[in-house]
Amino acid sequence: MSHDETNDGQDDNIITNKKNHNKYRRDKPWDSEHINHWEIKPWNPEDGDALPGGSLLEESSFATLFPKYREKYLREVWPIVTRALDKHHIKCELNLVEGSMTVFTTKKTSDPSIILKARDLIKLLARSIPCQQALKILNDDVYSEIIKIGGLVRNKERFVKRRQRLIGPDGATLKALELLTECYILVQGNTVSVMGNVKGIKQARQVVIDCMKNIHPVYNIKRLMIMKELAKDPKLANEDWSRFLPTFKKKNVQRKKPKTTEKKEKKPYTPFPPAQLPSKIDKQLDSGEYFLSERQRKAKKLAEKQEKSIQKSVEKRMEREKEFEAPVKRKKKEVEKDSLHKSQDGKSSSRNHNKSDNADLDLDALKTKFKTTVSADNVHKRKASDMADRLSDFVDGGSKVKDKDSKKKKKKKTSKTD
Repeated sequence: MSHDETNDGQDDNIITNKKNHNKYRRDKPWDSEHINHWEIKPWNPEDGDALPGGSLLEESSFATLFPKYREKYLREVWPIVTRALDKHHIKCELNLVEGSMTVFTTKKTSDPSIILKARDLIKLLARSIPCQQALKILNDDVYSEIIKIGGLVRNKERFVKRRQRLIGPDGATLKALELLTECYILVQGNTVSVMGNVKGIKQARQVVIDCMKNIHPVYNIKRLMIMKELAKDPKLANEDWSRFLPTFKKKNVQRKKPKTTEKKEKKPYTPFPPAQLPSKIDKQLDSGEYFLSERQRKAKKLAEKQEKSIQKSVEKRMEREKEFEAPVKRKKKEVEKDSLHKSQDGKSSSRNHNKSDNADLDLDALKTKFKTTVSADNVHKRKASDMADRLSDFVDGGSKVKDKDSKKKKKKKTSKTD
């Protein structure tokens, strides 16, 4: 019998000696492919859901504080909240003095998990979520999470910018995120409240934290859109999607412009080192301060300080007095010269080429021309005045003639009557 044959026999014995753990195991009623073990069934007392003792042994309670600006709204909405919780046999209390909301279990409470749902409800109401939306948390398929973003960014201005980036222009980014994750999202102060299914809350949480870490939410939204389209294809259900998803790399963009340093002129090379600078003690020895006592040094420094302060006060007083000084009166000729200079400076470049021609003009010729124009104007004025006199005489004479004719007629009439 060879060595190989003995080894083969030993291997067969090892295989046959393996324990069969399922030998005496019977099939259980829940060992079926049609049953979804991850499904959360709602609590229904009518279907036979009940606690072992019939009721809870101890009373459980949860309380939360709310800000003062929510007081008015909560007072209006509280009757709706109490009615909704009474259906599940949960008692609630609104304390306006302490600014708190409390929920309790009662003896009639049959569902042990409803108290946790009631706790989430008062937390959401405190975080400014509307009442009708917050009441949806009492359903078994709805979950919530309050993400704290206040401590993720140190700089306040940067935090405000990133929070606004999450909301987007007119809330567009937040709306897109809600549609993709199928969750209700509300950004309020230093927290982000999310309501929806477990998968959607996880995705929303990742986007919010990435946004606070300076990763723009648009990149994650694009990623979620591709994932939603891939989920529709049953062939790709069990495959790796990493080849379809985009990868975004960080880019270190220099925001500040690099400093432009001026090139220094190279000094001529010398083999000797530069002269040693005088130390503080050397300076004191030169000035004689080294041999003074501590008291004398302080007195000297104080005197120098006082001199400087006096000099500054004198300068400031002089500046203040300048405002009250009357302006110097200037002669008319100087003012005219200044105005001429200003007008010459303000002339356009098109007239500059005529300066040489104007300089060559004869002043005597200009004077004679001015005199002739003045005399001609005087002559015209005299002629006009003569014409006016003649017209007035003519008008007056005509009126005199008319007056004489009217007098003669009157005399004739009077004579006839006589």
